[in-house]
Amino acid sequence: MGGGPLPRRTLFALVTAGAGALALPGTARAANVRSIDVGGAPAGVAVNPVTGLAYVTDPQAGTVTVVDPRSASADEVIHVGGEPGDVAVDPKAGRIYVANPPAGTVVVLDGRTHDLVSVIGAGAGASALAVDEEADRVYAASGATGTLAVLDGVSCTLAALVPGPKPGLAGLAVDPVRKLVYCASTATDSVEVFSIDTGQFVASVRVGRNPTGVAVHHASGTVYVANSGIHHMSIVDAATRTERKTVLLRSESSALAVHQGTNTVYTNGGQNGLGRVDGTAGTLSGELSLGVNPGNVAVDQRTRTVWVTDSLHGRVFRIRDF
Repeated sequence: MGGGPLPRRTLFALVTAGAGALALPGTARAANVRSIDVGGAPAGVAVNPVTGLAYVTDPQAGTVTVVDPRSASADEVIHVGGEPGDVAVDPKAGRIYVANPPAGTVVVLDGRTHDLVSVIGAGAGASALAVDEEADRVYAASGATGTLAVLDGVSCTLAALVPGPKPGLAGLAVDPVRKLVYCASTATDSVEVFSIDTGQFVASVRVGRNPTGVAVHHASGTVYVANSGIHHMSIVDAATRTERKTVLLRSESSALAVHQGTNTVYTNGGQNGLGRVDGTAGTLSGELSLGVNPGNVAVDQRTRTVWVTDSLHGRVFRIRDF
């Protein structure tokens, strides 16, 4: 999760990379692609794998729209106020977390009733979210100050506010197995590694230009990074904490999500659509044209349904079997 739609150039059929030319896969198909009108300017998106419901934020309207995949329609609109951006779901605790950067707060909603549970101070500019389901912790990074807020999901309180090593942080991802949090730093083209055990930043990994989105495959610990300033996705090795490979995309990507069961990565770095990456092989395995440069990306871990925002046209795409 993390990162919205950015202007992107298109990369066509052949690109010279190193010693030779690399051919990219052609357009793939999905069994079911549905465009759902939610209105406004949808930004963040997250999905609850227990209920299948998708949550879409609109910073202009101050709302979170709930989308039911069964009816493929906007089921409910929750007014949270402010300028909600990133959104994260904790299906185990039954909570929805929504970042409000101007206020430096995180809004907590009940996952069943969608009632307001609490509002937690998370530091100025808190904008990117990630959830550790096993520990009932939520992490919020500030794009303005570079601080990392550690929130207690049980008491809905701020447990710690850690100064970041860089001036601003973007996307976040939690590795609950190795107890690490990865934070993208657009200012320094790096991913900053935070140790949950020590409560400190312990490493910095150089990646591509302007990294904005991060995702982790929990079983292998592999880290995937969306670089919004260059046509490739970075793959970071958790053990060596180095960029071990890059995956050529047709355009810059600003967001991605990984399906844990298959180690499949979905990114908005496709040619006017989605790119699909085989995480095990580290190769681009397919593309899906949507006719637009999509924004944020989320994947349902149970059904592998992919959700993509389209802020320009006020809609989200629900994509199955891609």
